Amino acid sequence: METPLEIRIDKWLWSVRVYKTRSQATAACRGGAVEVGGQKVKPSHLARPQQIITARVGDLLRTVKVLGLLERRVSAAVAREYCEDLTPAAEYLKPRDPEFRPLMFRSKGLGRPTKRDRREIERTLDSVEQQSRTPPGRGSPALD
Repeated sequence: METPLEIRIDKWLWSVRVYKTRSQATAACRGGAVEVGGQKVKPSHLARPQQIITARVGDLLRTVKVLGLLERRVSAAVAREYCEDLTPAAEYLKPRDPEFRPLMFRSKGLGRPTKRDRREIERTLDSVEQQSRTPPGRGSPALD
């Protein structure tokens, strides 16, 4: 099998395992989540060696450098030979950061919140709002 000189970017992102499916890679390109040189690209954009590609995968902003081109999906060990991961380590820690998580979580399928749920939500939001108004390093005014 000969190595191609250029390949569709959605196919390359899928083959080196940046995205789990080719459909996800195509949708990401169409949605503007993939950039080459600061420019958003379409799925048919051709990837070339030495290009730097930035792709949003969920909450992560992955940056990879094209080292080689692939026509087919390969194992993770082989895929590392075809791309260099330039993503900063801080980016991988982002989803684990407690400030990054949503304030509240409501399970899917619970339906509309009841009056009791709504009041609890309002209480939570009010307490968060009051905490944000308090200057950092200062307690409540009654304790000063």
